Amino acid sequence: MNLLFLGTSAGQPSKTRNVSSLALKMLNERNEVWLFDCGEGTQRQILATSIRPRKVAKVFITHLHGDHVFGLPGFLASRNFQASEELGQTDLDMYGPLGLKEFVMNALKLTKTRLAFHINFHELSEGGRIFEDETFEVYAEKLNHTIFCLGYRVVEKDKVGELEAEKLKADGLPFGPLFGKLKRGENVEYEGKTFLAEDYIGAVKKGKVLTILGDTRKTDAAVRLAIASDVLVHEATYKAGEESLAKRHGHSTSRQAAEVAKEAGVKRLLMNHVSARYLGADISELAQGARNIFENSFVTKDFYEEEIS
Repeated sequence: MNLLFLGTSAGQPSKTRNVSSLALKMLNERNEVWLFDCGEGTQRQILATSIRPRKVAKVFITHLHGDHVFGLPGFLASRNFQASEELGQTDLDMYGPLGLKEFVMNALKLTKTRLAFHINFHELSEGGRIFEDETFEVYAEKLNHTIFCLGYRVVEKDKVGELEAEKLKADGLPFGPLFGKLKRGENVEYEGKTFLAEDYIGAVKKGKVLTILGDTRKTDAAVRLAIASDVLVHEATYKAGEESLAKRHGHSTSRQAAEVAKEAGVKRLLMNHVSARYLGADISELAQGARNIFENSFVTKDFYEEEIS
């Protein structure tokens, strides 16, 4: 999995940062991309990447402030235009707070935008497990912002260990369909010898955990959602020392983001949603304010990509 930041500015774009959006590229795991928030201009940011809009299978919206949703109508229209006649267009699942469907459908209706694909809306009024299949689970929890806002926890399920093919061949089992049975955990009989699956399958590969938060004051809900995550994406709108300002506007400082990361026992903290008034030395100061608490902290920028492996 790769996490690609498409926009890292808070509230409004700056000369170097667009507003909130990030993409979780899951091409090896699922051959698709998941988009988290879609601020104005996201469709243009995507043009500077290798992402194909038709590969975006799910969109997760944290809350309905404009800097997180104003890009949705344009992105949906672009996704529609870029479908090929041969491949057609795939449906889209969209998760987010109550009111998301009304916003999207009104924008499409008033602009007479017709889509060749269906949007499956999943509007959320509380937390819990919101998605599960054989490879991934997604959980949501309410945060503490000025309006209803969600954080998301993406959990990759553990993978079966690799089949030790060379060991099997050395022990006398020729390559073929019986390898598949062993891979599925079934024991095999061959020429009077029993091959036990447990002897030829490597250790289970632990799945990765990623937590992506929307705008929030420091809250215990963020810690619960982020417990033992490989990567935590946490807003850091303000520098350490500006906690009163952050609280008043429903946001966090870099120090508070680091405190959440430390309490949750995450491996790495990536901070985004940085105030547009911060430039140059301010960014370094913001980062240092976090590293004083949690060393493995990093302030992201547009088009920064993190491999989660």
